[in-house]
Amino acid sequence: MTIPATGPARPLRSDARRNRETVLDAASALFAERGDAVGMDEIAERAGVGVGTLYRHFADKSALRAAIIGRRFEEMAAVAQAAAEITDPGAAFEVLLERYLAAIEPDAAFRRALLGDEEPSWSEIVAQKAAFSASVKRVVERAVAAGSLRPDFTVADFILLTRGAMANMGSGDWRRHLTLQLEGIRRRS
Repeated sequence: MTIPATGPARPLRSDARRNRETVLDAASALFAERGDAVGMDEIAERAGVGVGTLYRHFADKSALRAAIIGRRFEEMAAVAQAAAEITDPGAAFEVLLERYLAAIEPDAAFRRALLGDEEPSWSEIVAQKAAFSASVKRVVERAVAAGSLRPDFTVADFILLTRGAMANMGSGDWRRHLTLQLEGIRRRS
């Protein structure tokens, strides 16, 4: 029997959807507390579901991490889309960067998943990542075209900025880190 990584293709019943969300919440909390040392049985226990229920939704910890990242990217796609609608391209970029980082600051599990040694399984969250990336790309390209950012700034640089700030969350002043980075990427007159 093959167990789907992120759940069945058909819509989940309301109780199954609640169980899935409860498992994701429990896994997020445990991953944030202890990283990858958490076992699937501990996640099921914290969620108040049986191990079988956990495995019906997620084949392994990698699938769980992907679902945590996917859930956050869904939220971040809305943040990026809202920033893309701001008229001033430079302000849109800075609003996107600030809101993205402020939204993920309390989500240590998401940060660990992105910054950890193991590459996330992007194949399981293609749609969520694509929606987020498309909006970020629009914001970045508009800011570069308007002269708000260095002409060589790319979406890959956006990722570098956010990863640097994420690495300083919890133990350092990520907002100061971000201010210093922004001063370095703004186009100079």
